Amino acid sequence: MSNQDNSTGSPFFGEVVYSYSRAQAFEDGVLIDVTDTAREAGFRWPVALSAGAWADCVAWSDIDSAKQTPQDESGRLWDVVFMAAHAVRTQTEGGAELLYDVARVPRDGEARQAVVTTLKLIVGPGDGGEPVVTILPPDED
Repeated sequence: MSNQDNSTGSPFFGEVVYSYSRAQAFEDGVLIDVTDTAREAGFRWPVALSAGAWADCVAWSDIDSAKQTPQDESGRLWDVVFMAAHAVRTQTEGGAELLYDVARVPRDGEARQAVVTTLKLIVGPGDGGEPVVTILPPDED
């Protein structure tokens, strides 16, 4: 079935009121491209983290290391994408969405021990219809 109404030539659902591309989300900092690290973990498609997932599970500074426990962003990012790749490989049900757990030290100025948090992995179309992966907190869309 076409999305065109053949009698008028207009889109079946009406004109697009607003669209926001993946490229715009990268430009705005809403998404962070982590494809290079994700490829090392076994992903074949481009991978991005939402700013929320980055802030909660990856962001870490020298000040955080001094206050809490020595870590770095590259190691924390590796944990996020490695556990995502592991979840994809071991999932038993198909689908475009997958919840998985990752242990990370909360960036709260005090914690020294890792705490498990849940992230959501979504496979969907990129701006050109190609498959892409997005990792975000479960309450984000």
